[in-house]
Amino acid sequence: MFHNDQLAAFWMPFTANRGFKAEPRLLAAAKDMHYTTTDGRAVLDGTAGLWCVNAGHCRELIVAAIREQAGKMDFGPTFQLGHPLAFDFANRVGELMPAGLDRVFFTNSGSEAVDSALKIALACQRSRGQGTRTRLIGRERGYHGTGFGGISVGGLVNNRRAFGTLLTGVDHLRHTHDVANAFSRGQPASGADLADDLERIVALHGSETIAAVIVEPMAGSTGVLLPPVGYLERLRESCTRHGIILIFDEVITAFGRLGTATAAERFKVVPDMITLAKGLTNAAVPMGAVAVSRAIHDDVVEGAPDGIELFHGYTYSGHPLAAAAGLATLDLYRDEHLFDRALELEPYWTDAIHSLRGHRHVIDLRTLGLVAGIELEPRSGEPNKRAFELFHDCFDRGLLVRATGDIIALSPPLIVTRSQIDEMVGIIADRLATID
Repeated sequence: MFHNDQLAAFWMPFTANRGFKAEPRLLAAAKDMHYTTTDGRAVLDGTAGLWCVNAGHCRELIVAAIREQAGKMDFGPTFQLGHPLAFDFANRVGELMPAGLDRVFFTNSGSEAVDSALKIALACQRSRGQGTRTRLIGRERGYHGTGFGGISVGGLVNNRRAFGTLLTGVDHLRHTHDVANAFSRGQPASGADLADDLERIVALHGSETIAAVIVEPMAGSTGVLLPPVGYLERLRESCTRHGIILIFDEVITAFGRLGTATAAERFKVVPDMITLAKGLTNAAVPMGAVAVSRAIHDDVVEGAPDGIELFHGYTYSGHPLAAAAGLATLDLYRDEHLFDRALELEPYWTDAIHSLRGHRHVIDLRTLGLVAGIELEPRSGEPNKRAFELFHDCFDRGLLVRATGDIIALSPPLIVTRSQIDEMVGIIADRLATID
């Protein structure tokens, strides 16, 4: 058992450090759908780790690929050099993206993918002779990682308030959540007109000042906010009309979470760039990416003078171990038909989650693909505390969920079974009946 002095050195991310270290909950191992705690308890993974272990934990094909590559070449620089795996993986990723988005820039995380996409958008507008287009548009309640670019276009106040003015020249669309759409099964029927908020921003600043708009097709970290029917289509139309680059942040939604390779495929709306991470390598080795349209890539690369075309990158871009893990992950997705499996499970998942309607404290349920948001009535004078207590309570009862505000989010690995879905819902229902 760890003692407090052994826990002190690690300043934990997005964690109430004092509370955790007073009562730590530690994971020691993982396999398929379960974690094992340091005291030997099995915990059913209802969140795919952090939205990322889409194929389940410690899959042997991925483990073997990492092991083999580590013994062959542990690192290879990709500044003015390269190694075959990075190119192979870029091609494989490009094949899964919407037609034309097959130029891939590798990063190490979703946060870096977002900042990279924003910089690529600025570089592209400049290369097109649109140097006045420097403004970036995000959305309220959006989460785009924790780089200064990502928190600037992001719309979560707690991620922003401590860090000053952030990037200048940023504005935000209204979010898509509407209480009138409570208990949505899939996309809400009303709210497409919320996309017209971009027209307000264009009128305020002038389209000639706006470089890019970035949105999550489905907002995950803020508590599962779903796009109304027609919303993304209208946003796409406005961006095209005004010469604005549209970026989908699919760090959460890509690689089967919505039953398709991308949310763009699910919604049949093609952006100009897609940011990726999480399920990209099944989280076995950190990696992110930006899938870029050929038009944007060629404008930047072909329009530049000889030499480096984009002064941007990371030491670990296209890291050999990450590329090996990613290739094995894509093989698993393909060979086990996991995207199709998620789509087939969606109706069962939806019915199971919505069976919680009418349970104590539940004021909304939202489902899409293998994702669910269970919104709880805030406790008087203690906002967010009820969901956080439920998170702890479920963990102690053998289920990992995620608490974000007063919302419980679920996003299990795509290998989840119907009986495991029933187990998740049963534990949550039991805990809802007893929590204050």
